[in-house]
Amino acid sequence: MVQFHEHIITELLEDPSGGLVVTSAGLGLHKLISSLFLLHHHSQGCLLVLSATPPQKSSILRNYENGLKFQISGEVPNLPSEITSDLPANQRLSLYTSGGIFFITSRILIVDLLTHRLPTTAVAGLVILNAHSLSETSTEAFIVRILRSTNRSLYVRAFSDRPHSMVSGFAKADRTLKCLFLRKLHLWPRFQVYVSQDLEKDPPEVVDIRVPMSTYMIGIQKAVIEVMDACLKEMRKTNKVDVDDLTVENGLFKSFDEIVRRQLDPIWHTLGKRTKQLVSDLKTLRKLLDYLVRYDAVTYLKYLDSLRASESFRSVWIFAESSYKIFEYAKKRVYHFGRSDSGKLGLSKTVSTRKRKLNDNKKDEDQSTSAESRVVLEEVLEEPPKWKVLLDVLVEIQEERDEQASSGEEKDHMGDGDDNGIVLVACKDEYSCMQLEDCITNGSQKVMREEWEKYLLSKVQLQALPKRNAKKAKEPKGFGVLDGVVASAPGKKAELSSISKQEHDALLAAASEVSKRISKDIVGEDDNQKHVDGGDSVKGRGKRQKKKGSASEKTHNDVAPEDNAMEGGCLNEIFLRRQDQGHAESSRETKKIPPVVFYALESDKKILDILKPSTIIAYHPDIAFVREVEIYKAENPSRKVKVYFLFYEDSTEVQKFEASVRRENGAFESLIRQKSLMMIPVDQDGRCLGLDSSNEPQSIISQNLITRKAGGRREAEREMQVIVDMREFMSTLPNVLHQKGMRIIPVTLEVGDYILSPLICVERKSIQDLFGSFASGRLYHQVEMMSRYYRIPVLLIEFSQDKSFSFQSASEIGDDVTPNSIISKLSLLVLHFPRLRIICLHATAEIFASLKSNQDEPDEVKAIRVGVPSEEGVVENDVRAENYNTSAVEMLRRLPGVTDSNYRAIMDGCKSLAELAMLPMERLAELMGGQRAAKMLREFLDAKYPTLL
Repeated sequence: MVQFHEHIITELLEDPSGGLVVTSAGLGLHKLISSLFLLHHHSQGCLLVLSATPPQKSSILRNYENGLKFQISGEVPNLPSEITSDLPANQRLSLYTSGGIFFITSRILIVDLLTHRLPTTAVAGLVILNAHSLSETSTEAFIVRILRSTNRSLYVRAFSDRPHSMVSGFAKADRTLKCLFLRKLHLWPRFQVYVSQDLEKDPPEVVDIRVPMSTYMIGIQKAVIEVMDACLKEMRKTNKVDVDDLTVENGLFKSFDEIVRRQLDPIWHTLGKRTKQLVSDLKTLRKLLDYLVRYDAVTYLKYLDSLRASESFRSVWIFAESSYKIFEYAKKRVYHFGRSDSGKLGLSKTVSTRKRKLNDNKKDEDQSTSAESRVVLEEVLEEPPKWKVLLDVLVEIQEERDEQASSGEEKDHMGDGDDNGIVLVACKDEYSCMQLEDCITNGSQKVMREEWEKYLLSKVQLQALPKRNAKKAKEPKGFGVLDGVVASAPGKKAELSSISKQEHDALLAAASEVSKRISKDIVGEDDNQKHVDGGDSVKGRGKRQKKKGSASEKTHNDVAPEDNAMEGGCLNEIFLRRQDQGHAESSRETKKIPPVVFYALESDKKILDILKPSTIIAYHPDIAFVREVEIYKAENPSRKVKVYFLFYEDSTEVQKFEASVRRENGAFESLIRQKSLMMIPVDQDGRCLGLDSSNEPQSIISQNLITRKAGGRREAEREMQVIVDMREFMSTLPNVLHQKGMRIIPVTLEVGDYILSPLICVERKSIQDLFGSFASGRLYHQVEMMSRYYRIPVLLIEFSQDKSFSFQSASEIGDDVTPNSIISKLSLLVLHFPRLRIICLHATAEIFASLKSNQDEPDEVKAIRVGVPSEEGVVENDVRAENYNTSAVEMLRRLPGVTDSNYRAIMDGCKSLAELAMLPMERLAELMGGQRAAKMLREFLDAKYPTLL
């Protein structure tokens, strides 16, 4: 354990109620939490861990197991386990009372608390991860409030390693502390004194390598930034977001989407399509910049083709003035296409570039003497510049090790004598890891060739798909500075279309050639397999190729070069062959590379302590991973660690890395200022009172008490109860209702989401869910079921307090009923179910209290049985089925002359359809409200049924 972790634990233990810890990304938060687990004893009670992601769980458990090895005490505690919904209630109770450490979801825990399956005194404390995602209405805050109210000795320790998320919104850190009933905020940035001393005492050796980008990569980057800037200018014109946040530098981060969406979220459903599309386009452009430095040229072109196919008629950025450069330069990185001049066909055919000459079917045969009689598809297949640099670095590392071994410095290089020689290459994602591994094993040219063939074959597969008779698309238009329409002559437009068609045909012809060659190779391999002896040895080599990532594999210095060349995997010696450089080919043959393991940063797995590499290459530098390397070196001071950083020079990759450091430092400076001005309300014992401490939780109940009675007597207090469906605990409303003093009873309901009384059933819909329920038809069925079993069905359309109180923008509201209008759909729903009541208010808890004021409390047992048929097939509490035959009512409403205004009077006047058919004309006219309706029904009932003789 590093020393500053001990300081953090000491600070946390000083306050018995716990605290909120915010650290810089990558400072070993999982190690800190596992160290806290080691201090827990089962006699204190159980320790519950909330909001942990699967990678966080595995990292904490692994470090906890490692920590147990160094414990001196003879008693070995049980490993932390996970409590899931699959466990029965009695088994969960036994686990709660065992005093162990358990990972649990907030939904399971809150239900067990409300149903009293978990004794609150059995909980010693809570550990909450990812505290930056909490709010006053989150389920975690609900859990803490219930436990704090009955368990005064409970401690809550919350952790976060995303400081920039703790400063988003108004007083985020202050509100998080209050909703968790905490007083202490512990800030541990990278520039903190103890952290700096530990990590800078013996830092790893760092080599910063700046790789120049190719000309086309520079052009693409410049074009994407220009398009992004144009989109940001359009966003500024909306006057709906803070212009200070709309910068290209902020647009490089994923959090930029959160910033814009958070500002637009209150009015998101009222925005026009143009503004929503701009937000989506900024996300796409950020990906284009990221993928440019992450993936190879063919993969990048394939992604652009998918964007052109999916967003061509709805995106805004494609019509920007500079967008054509993105597609053009990306294409030139992969291939060149054009007409060949008879006098300019002297391009040599090399290994790296090949030309395919195809007959131009568009030309007539008598024009074959023309200089433009053929088209040329020249394969470029530009390799990412980092690939060559990575291979050179690996060769350089092996040469340095060989020199040290020959000069007797190997022992000194190994440091603590436990060096396995592994080189760890950190990439952004799994795809990059697999591609780089393939590049080292088989060569960069072969990798690019395979990607190119996959790209061509995808064209053939797309061509083979059945065509639909699609309508002619309308001319798309840009907006403002994004209107990239360039005037061109009709002849020029036709020429461009002709060239595009020829290019497409050339790609299909090349793909057809690749497909034929692959088919021949497969047939040839099958024929050769029949005549080849020693097939076992070939299979054996194939098995050896699959031994990738095995840390136990040793470097074979005495193995033949042929064997090494066939041995795949990043941990074996690989002899590189540069086929594009004839002179360098012979010199490369004798060079080898060290064992290599690739690591995907997005997997969030902590593998430094497992692999214990001596050399690390940050292929895609990440600030959190840099901190992890610093922690790794500080914990292993005797081990020599060398780190290589590979940056594209003058790229957004460098800008993003530097901006992430500035953004983190700025977030901590803001948190430090907030902490100095923070005011946390406490009670007489010094405990935090939480949010809205001035509001008494029993205020609603006290408002509904009748305090004046004859003789001065006061009515006995009645606790309000609300039956809530289990699935509703993903929303914030149960938390709000409990905060207002209502008792929440969680059960599984077949009908409705909230039962307020034996007569009132509520179906809750958020704005987004409302649109989706109308589209799927689910809402109609839900309202129909509520109308069958409850006298007063209620549809609650829940608006957040920070969102505008409207369904759609004013420009989209029309005078007529339209199938796409949400207002029209709601109107039709109310007409079809006249007893349905709709509530659209912010103060939902207050409305529930007023609805319950003159009603009996709901029965939990009856609410569970509503809508569930018994063993005899009878459905209880069916309001319509108790008094009426549901099928007969539906048939009655379809008879001529029967309308919504008179069918109830008909049902009151006769008991069955048979009795209705026997009623005289005068009685029918009385029930149906007129002679005309009665005559229509009588003629229908008396009409003779035609028969076939």
